[in-house]
Amino acid sequence: MKQLTSAQVRQMWLDFWKSKGHTIEPSANLVPVNDPTLLWINSGVATLKKYFDGSVIPENPRIANAQKAIRTNDIENVGKTARHHTMFEMLGNFSVGDYFRDDAIKWGFELLTSPEWFDFPVDKLYMTYYPEDKESYNRWIEVGVDPSHLIPIEDNFWEIGAGPSGPDTEIFFDRGEDFDPDNIGIRLLAEDIENDRYIEVWNIVLSQFNADPEVPRSEYKELPHKNIDTGAGLERLVAVMQGAKTNFETDLFLPIIREVEKISGKTYDQDGDNMSFKVIADHIRSLAFAIGDGALPGNEGRGYVLRRLLRRAVMHGRRLGIQETFLYKLVPTVGQIMASYYPEVLDKKAFIEKIIKREEETFARTIDAGSVHLDQLLADLKAAGKETLDGKDIFKLYDTYGFPVELTEELAEDAGFKIDHEGFKAAMKEQQERARASVVKGGSMGMQNETLSAITEKSVFNYDKDVLESTLEVIIADNERTEAISEGQALLVFSETPFYAEMGGQVADHGVLKNDQGDIVARVTDVQRAPNGQPLHQVDVLASLSVGTKYLLEIDSRRRNRVMKNHTATHLLHAALHHVVGDHATQAGSLNEEGFLRFDFTHFEAVKAEELRQIEEAVNQKIWEAIPVVTIETDIDTAKSMGAMALFGEKYGKEVRVVSIGDYSVELCGGTHLANTSEIGLFKIVKEEGIGSGTRRILAVTSKEAFEAYREEEEALKEIAAILKAPQIKGVPSKVASLQEQLRDLQKENAELKEKAAAAAAGDIFKEIKEANGVTYIASQVQVSDAGALRTFADQWKQKDYSDLLVLAASIGDKVNVLVASKRKDVHAGNLIKVLAPIVSGRGGGKPDMAMAGGSDASKISSLLEEVANNL
Repeated sequence: MKQLTSAQVRQMWLDFWKSKGHTIEPSANLVPVNDPTLLWINSGVATLKKYFDGSVIPENPRIANAQKAIRTNDIENVGKTARHHTMFEMLGNFSVGDYFRDDAIKWGFELLTSPEWFDFPVDKLYMTYYPEDKESYNRWIEVGVDPSHLIPIEDNFWEIGAGPSGPDTEIFFDRGEDFDPDNIGIRLLAEDIENDRYIEVWNIVLSQFNADPEVPRSEYKELPHKNIDTGAGLERLVAVMQGAKTNFETDLFLPIIREVEKISGKTYDQDGDNMSFKVIADHIRSLAFAIGDGALPGNEGRGYVLRRLLRRAVMHGRRLGIQETFLYKLVPTVGQIMASYYPEVLDKKAFIEKIIKREEETFARTIDAGSVHLDQLLADLKAAGKETLDGKDIFKLYDTYGFPVELTEELAEDAGFKIDHEGFKAAMKEQQERARASVVKGGSMGMQNETLSAITEKSVFNYDKDVLESTLEVIIADNERTEAISEGQALLVFSETPFYAEMGGQVADHGVLKNDQGDIVARVTDVQRAPNGQPLHQVDVLASLSVGTKYLLEIDSRRRNRVMKNHTATHLLHAALHHVVGDHATQAGSLNEEGFLRFDFTHFEAVKAEELRQIEEAVNQKIWEAIPVVTIETDIDTAKSMGAMALFGEKYGKEVRVVSIGDYSVELCGGTHLANTSEIGLFKIVKEEGIGSGTRRILAVTSKEAFEAYREEEEALKEIAAILKAPQIKGVPSKVASLQEQLRDLQKENAELKEKAAAAAAGDIFKEIKEANGVTYIASQVQVSDAGALRTFADQWKQKDYSDLLVLAASIGDKVNVLVASKRKDVHAGNLIKVLAPIVSGRGGGKPDMAMAGGSDASKISSLLEEVANNL
C-alpha cells in the first residue's frame, strides 16, 4: 500500500477516474444552490441530483469529484470517536445512465489494488452486499475477491423516499487484530458491531430502481437509465494509507493540532484525553470553509450551526487553558493544508479571520453572562436547600450560553451539587424533535421524466431578435409527445427562438405565436430549460399547432425591456456593493422581474443608511455616465483573465458570455441586457433587510417604478409639511427638530413633577415601618403610573436608613408590579420575590439587593404584603 499525502490521495482519485473518461466536477459551494431541502451540501452526490433525477442531462455521463461537505447530526460524537467529523471530503465517481455494476466494481477494485494506483493488499479488503444482489456478489468474485471476504448485509439498500434507489456494496479495510482486542473477527462486520478494525472506505450505490413508498421494494420499477453513485471518505482513506490510529493523526488534522499545542501549552496524546484537540481541529475546518463559502454565524439555520460549532470549540479551548481568542489564528493552517485543491480559504483568509475573531469576542461576553447565570442558579439551589441542578437549567446553559454539559457538571460539583442528566437529555430530545419538525421535507431526488429527457432536437436561443420565424420541432401534452394539438396547454420546442428561458435570476419571456396568416395561435406563459438544455415553451393553445410547421415567434418586447433594465441595474448594484461594503458581499440569489429587482448577498450585519445612500448614488452615477454595455462570447479561461465575476449558483460551459459595463462591472452572465446604462433611467433602493443568518436582501426599482417611488415619498413629505405648517418641504427637518426639543423639555418637566410627587408620597410610605424576626421592613401598596416609579421610590429609600427591607406593590392598568429591595445580605430580594409573586399570579426574580415581578391578580395585593413577615 502506497504512503501518500492527503493531497496525493485526492489527486490520484481524480486522475484515475479521468483516465476512465470521467469529467472532473469541481467541488461546489457548501451552501446549496436552488435546493431548499438541504441546509448544507452534505455528500458528493448532493450537487449532482439534477443529473440523476433527469431534470438536466450532463454533457458527459461519467463524472468524478472531490466534494467538501458538512454534516452536524452527530456533533456530540466529534472528538470522542476516531472518524466522526462535521466537515469532510467525499470522493465520488458517478455514471448517469452509462456504465453500471460490472465496470463500477471492476474499476473500483483496480483503483484500490493496482500497484499503479493505491496498491491496497487484496487480503485486507472485505465487501458487503445486499443479499438479493447476487450480481454484485458474482462480480466481486470475478475480479478476484475471495468469497469468504464477501458479507451479506440486509441494510445494504440505498433509498431516501421516492426516486432513484438501489442496492449498494461497501468496501472495508481490515486494520488487524491490534484493533480487535476481544478477537471477535469478521462478526464485527457481519453483525454491524461498532469497531475500529474494519474501516469502511468506499460505498458503491447501484441506482437501478424508482423507489415508491406505496409499494413493496420487490415491486419497484426499473429506472429508464441506471446510475452509479459512489462515495469514499478522504479522511478515512488517508488514515488507512498513512497508518494513523484515527483520522486526526493524519496530515489533514495534525498541523492544526500542533498549532493548538503551541497556543495552549498542552501536549496532544493520541492515547490519552485528547477530545478537546480533536473538537477544535474538526470545528475550525468547518468554520473556515463555511464562512469562506458565504455562510455566517447567527441565531438560525446555517448561522446557528456555525455559532454552535464555534462556541463548542472555544469551550474546549478553555478546557485546554486557552482564555484569549484563538480560533481565528488557526485559519491560515487550515488554508495551507487544503491549498492544493481549495485555494479559497487562503484567498479569503482575512475575512474569515475577521468573522471568527469577532464571533469569539462576542462569545467571551456570553460566557461571562452564562457564568453569572450559573452562579445565580447555584445560589438559588443553596438558598432553597436543594442539591441537584435541574436538567432544563443545564440545557439552557448549553443552548443559550454554549456551556458544554461537562463544564456545567464540573462547576456544579465543585460547588457541591449534583447534575440532572436525565432532565438534560429530555430537554435535548425536545429540541431535536422541534428541529426535525422544522426541516424542509423531501430531500430525495425527483422521479426521472423520460419524455423530457428524450428530447434531443436542437434549439437555439437568439439574443438579437424579438420576432423570428421558426419550425416547431416538439409538442408535449400530458407528458407525451404528439404531432399536433388544437387546445389546452402544451410544451413546445422550436429550432430557434427569441424567448429567453428563465435562468440566472432573470424571469422568462412572455409573448405569442402566430401562423402564416398572422393569427395568434398560442400564448407563451413561461419558458424553462428541458433536461438537454433546449428552451421549453409553456403555452396556452388557441388554434391548431403541428410539428414541422413554421410559426412566427414574437416576444412581449415591453416586458423584456423592463426586465433588462432591472437585470443591468443588478450588475451595477453588485459592483457597488463590492466597492462600498466589501468583496465578501457576494451574490446569494437574485430575481429580475418586470417591476423590481431583488438581490441577495452575504454580509454579517445590516447595511448602514449611509452605505445604502452611497450604493444608490454609485449606481445612478453609472447610469448618468451612459456607459455602453458590451457582451462578448469567449472561452472560460479568457473570461477569467478579463476579471469576469461568476454569478452565484450558475454553471458555465466552455463558451461563456461576458457582460462588461466599462471597467466598473465585468461578469459572466447568460441573460439579456440593455445596450447602454442610460436606458435604465433611474435607480432607487426601496428596502434592505435580513433574510437569514449572514444573508441580506436589497429590493430596488428602476425607471418608471423608481420615479413613482420618489414621487410617493415627495407626496408624503408634502403632507407632513402641511401638518407642521412648514411653507416648503426643505423646512420640515428644522420644524421637526424644534418640535423634538419642545417634547424633550416637556418630558423633563414631567419627570421632575413625578419625582416631586413621588417624594411627597414617599414621606407617607416610609413612615410605616414594621419588624419581623429582627428585620425591619416597609410593605405598602402605592399608586403610580408606571413601574419606573417603583424604582424611584427604591432609590429614595436607599439614600436614608428607613428599614432593612422595602416591598412595594402597584396596580397599573390590568397588571400588578412588585418591587423588593434589601440592604441585608441574609435577606435575598430575588428569592423573596419568587415566593411573593405567585400570590398575585405572577413571576419574577432579580439580584440579592433588588428584584421585580409582574402579576395579574390585583385583588391579592394585600395578601402579598401580609405574607412578607412570614418569609423573614
